Amino acid sequence: MALPASLLLLADSRLPAGGHAHSGGLEPAAEAGAVTDLPTLTAFLRGRLATTGLVAAALSASACAHAARTVDGTARTRGKAGGDGGLREHEAWSVLDAEADARMPSPAGRGASRGQGRSLLRAVRAMSPHPVLDVLAAFSAPHHPLVLGAAVAVTGGSPADAASIGAYGAVTGPASAAVRLLGLDPLAVHRALADLAPQVDAVAAEAAGHARGDPRELPAASAPALDIFAELHLQADLRLFES
Repeated sequence: MALPASLLLLADSRLPAGGHAHSGGLEPAAEAGAVTDLPTLTAFLRGRLATTGLVAAALSASACAHAARTVDGTARTRGKAGGDGGLREHEAWSVLDAEADARMPSPAGRGASRGQGRSLLRAVRAMSPHPVLDVLAAFSAPHHPLVLGAAVAVTGGSPADAASIGAYGAVTGPASAAVRLLGLDPLAVHRALADLAPQVDAVAAEAAGHARGDPRELPAASAPALDIFAELHLQADLRLFES
C-alpha cells in the first residue's frame, strides 16, 4: 500500500519546520573528533538510531495512538458548553510530555526537542488544522516526537507510520548535517543510509509495538555521549546548527 502524500510531507526535510537547523548532535561530535569520516559517521548514526532514535520513534507512536483515540472525541467535547474534554486532553498530553522529558537528561537536548516541536506544530497547523493540534498548542513548546505523532494521526496515519518517520528522521538529519560539516560525498552518505534502512525498519517496528501501552513503559535507551555533546554544543562560541 502506497504511503499517502500527507505522510511523505511530514518526512520531507524540506518541510518548513526547522529541521535543517538541527544536526542531532553531529556538529559537536564532529568538533570533538568523534565523527571524521564515513565509517565514524555510520557508527554514530547506528548508535543514535538505537538510543535516541528508538525513544523518539516510540514517543511518536504513542502520541499518534493517543491522538487517534481522541481525534473525534476532542472535537465533540469542544462543541459542548462546559465540557471538560479539553482539560482531560491537556492532562493526557502532559503525561506524555513528562515522559519525554524523563528520557532526555540533557537540558540542551530537551530545549532542542521543544524548539523543533514548536516549529513542526506551526507547520502542521498551517497544513492540517485540527482540534487535537490546538490542544498541543496550549503547551508553550511541546516535544517534537509528540507533535510528530499527533500530526501523523490527524493526517490519517498509524502509530507504525509515526514510528517509521521518527526513526527515519533520527538518521537522515545528522547525515545531511555531516555532508555540510565534513564535506563528505553525498552519494556515499546516502549509500550508508541505504545500508541502515533495515535497522531503521527494525527500530520503527519495535517502537510501534509500545504505541498502545502505558507511556511510563516506553523505551528509555540512553545515550550519555549525545547528552554531553548537547551541553558542550550549547556553550560553543561558534555554531552552524542549533543542536
